Amino acid sequence: MQELIGASTGKPMPSTLMSGWISRTELAHQLGVSEDTLRRWDTARSGPPCIRAGRKIYYRRSAVLDWLEEQETSAPRRKRAGGRR
Repeated sequence: MQELIGASTGKPMPSTLMSGWISRTELAHQLGVSEDTLRRWDTARSGPPCIRAGRKIYYRRSAVLDWLEEQETSAPRRKRAGGRR
């Protein structure tokens, strides 16, 4: 991916405005869940943080990765099902 240098800041800028963001549809596909699931997670504030741009919902890719790592470390361990022998 090519980067441009910002005239005012001198810092590298991504070649496209939305290169660090992913749409709700794309994220649902990547995670293997429905868009409705992402909506429920947003309502419950249990999913990755998102922003609204008009009618579209976007997720910062780095925030999604951070959220996934949090899920790994905070996921409760499940006990094995089983009865007496």
